Amino acid sequence: MKNKKVVGHKQKLDAIFKKVEELDADPELIAHWSRYLCVLVSGFVEASVRTLIADYASDRSAPEIAHFVGKRLKMFTNAKMNKIYDVVSEFGNDFQDELAKNIDDEMKDAVDSVVSNRHLIAHGKDVGIGYATIKQYYESAVKAVEEIEKRFDS
Repeated sequence: MKNKKVVGHKQKLDAIFKKVEELDADPELIAHWSRYLCVLVSGFVEASVRTLIADYASDRSAPEIAHFVGKRLKMFTNAKMNKIYDVVSEFGNDFQDELAKNIDDEMKDAVDSVVSNRHLIAHGKDVGIGYATIKQYYESAVKAVEEIEKRFDS
């Protein structure tokens, strides 16, 4: 990863994952932390997509176009892979095709699961996401963000 904003966000998340790993706590507390991490990972994916695309537009277009893209991205939420593909396709089908070719099922499932679980958590529903699962989802989501960055490398 090269984008400094995305790297900074990832480093903050890595630090939280590390702190949770070091906790000598009961399983219920770890489960609460896992749900919190799920929300943060979902936010990481969403914010990364916004940042990468906005920076790409800013580096390659007139300020007015970059402003438009930035405004448009504010409406981008619930970053499941199909929504990411939709946004990416607005830059041309080649962008979407290339991204889809490099996102494997594990990455797609991880991103989609994180967003789905985040919704359940936000609405007070019970989710069975444990630490090992969210850690695996996070690692796969990071790989997906890396693929998105390759498509929008300024």
